[in-house]
Amino acid sequence: MTATKIKEKAGKALFASSAIICIVAVLAIFVFLIIKSAPAFQKIGVFDFIFGDKWSPNREDTYNSDMSGKYGIFTMIIGTVSATIGALLIGGTLGYFTSIFLVFYCPKGLKKPLNTVINLLAGIPSVVYGFFGIAFLLPTLSNIAPNNGSGLLATSIILGIMILPTVVSLSKTSLEAVPSTYYQGSLATGADHTKTVFRVMVPSASSGIMASLVLGIGRALGETMAVVMVAGNAPTYPYSLFNSFRVMTANIVMEMGYAGELQEGALVATGVVLLVFVLLVNLLFNLISNKMVRSAVSSKSNFKWFNSIRQKINDKVTQISYKINSSKIGEIGAKASGLLVSGVLILIVGFIFIKGMPTLVTTPHLLIGKFEFGSEKITILPALVCTLFAVILSLLFAVPIGVATAIFLNEYTSKSNFIVKMIRGAIDILAGVPSIVYGLFGMITFVKLFGGSSSIIAGSLTISIMLLPTIVRSTEESLKSVPMSLREASLALGAGKMRTIFKVVLPSSLPGILSAIILSIGRVVSESAPLLYTMGSVIKAVPTNIFDSGATLAVALYKLSGEGWYINEAYATAVVLIILVLGLNLIAETVGNKLRTGLKGENNVNKKKSKSTE
Repeated sequence: MTATKIKEKAGKALFASSAIICIVAVLAIFVFLIIKSAPAFQKIGVFDFIFGDKWSPNREDTYNSDMSGKYGIFTMIIGTVSATIGALLIGGTLGYFTSIFLVFYCPKGLKKPLNTVINLLAGIPSVVYGFFGIAFLLPTLSNIAPNNGSGLLATSIILGIMILPTVVSLSKTSLEAVPSTYYQGSLATGADHTKTVFRVMVPSASSGIMASLVLGIGRALGETMAVVMVAGNAPTYPYSLFNSFRVMTANIVMEMGYAGELQEGALVATGVVLLVFVLLVNLLFNLISNKMVRSAVSSKSNFKWFNSIRQKINDKVTQISYKINSSKIGEIGAKASGLLVSGVLILIVGFIFIKGMPTLVTTPHLLIGKFEFGSEKITILPALVCTLFAVILSLLFAVPIGVATAIFLNEYTSKSNFIVKMIRGAIDILAGVPSIVYGLFGMITFVKLFGGSSSIIAGSLTISIMLLPTIVRSTEESLKSVPMSLREASLALGAGKMRTIFKVVLPSSLPGILSAIILSIGRVVSESAPLLYTMGSVIKAVPTNIFDSGATLAVALYKLSGEGWYINEAYATAVVLIILVLGLNLIAETVGNKLRTGLKGENNVNKKKSKSTE
């Protein structure tokens, strides 16, 4: 065997091994969580744990002693479902109409800025949304609430704003995919623009719109920090809009730091139940997105009873819509939603900047001051250094594995390959796992691996697994955009596959890979829930090595705002966090636009060359 063939086989094996890591990561998450939670399920009882509505744990309870505490999470399941429904009613409705506005009513000059607004909303860290809820929304709602404003309404509003970009993005893509002939045909029959939009175009994109709503549900189910900050967190049912309640994610974050043996097992078991919820939602999303579902409910399918009921409902809805002139109402809703979304971003960012910039300008010690134990002067310099450590280490782990996985999937495999389906399935699962579940996994595995206490290395390894889906998907899309002619030309000149990949394909797809890395940096800076119990939650001296613990910028904001003593410093920290994350997202968007522009230019050149040859 020649040296070239050995290199080719070794390279393929390396890429395949990286791809297998995704499968191993998914298996490890499930196995470790199940192993850790199984004794708690056995001690408490699965039925009593899921359907019990009393949560009053005792730190002294162990697996080998009598159980004196109560460990039922049904109130939190109801709380989670209620908050998700509330978020869907607010964010889903607003996102639906906003997507219609962007596609069919938005002036050309306003379309690009509004798309940027949507992308910026998606980039704001969840802890900033939670802080906005504490600083602005709760005081506002307290004017009409019997309490401080916390509860189901506040949680639904915050979660609704957070899922809105997801709903808008996917719904917009679905609406734009409807053939223009549908629109032209409707106009030809005498229908006006508004009726065509709401009675032809929107129904034709209903599958994609439904999929966006399901994906929004998954996002709302897994959200942690923002909910913790506005829900009130009493383990009771959400029987009104303004009573304190608790969701499953909040339960884990609030009690894991001081939990006893059985209590810790019950919290991990809560994570398992949450993971099952989210995976079921993602499965539903995949089913709705699949074209087979459309054929399953078509007139030619075997589900005639379902089609009959569906047709009757559609006929009834059509009759009502004609009576109330729903198309005109929809047009008003779409235009109002577009303005409201812009107003929400201006309100959130503007409010925090107005409150935070004065402190940032007048108190330079906050950014560059040396940490002094017991001092009244707060500095976030250690948090900035911890964040930098986390970014560098997580990228060192995630980028090589993610890029190698994308190369294996795009350059070496076929779509029908069973292993490929397993790898893609694992990537989809990793993308859907809630961040708090990653935190549980990191605490069970990496924290114990590095001595049993929080550390930068443990948090970075946890975050690196979270980054894999983003890097793999973005890199694969970039690799797909590289013309096959470049590969063929390289191979025709005698270069091997490995040399072609490293000398031709990867350099050509570098802008897309760079964009994925920038987005990943933004994700690391934004995350807080998985780092609380893996990296640390205490603002202290600047770390000197990767085995030290410390709070990142997002965790520091959570701690400062939660204590209530350093609210001005919290505003300033939120400003720094927003500038960092939104700046990174803008850079990523700019890089992506340049990539798309370059590819269009290259395709046009290729077309001209082919015409001249002819």
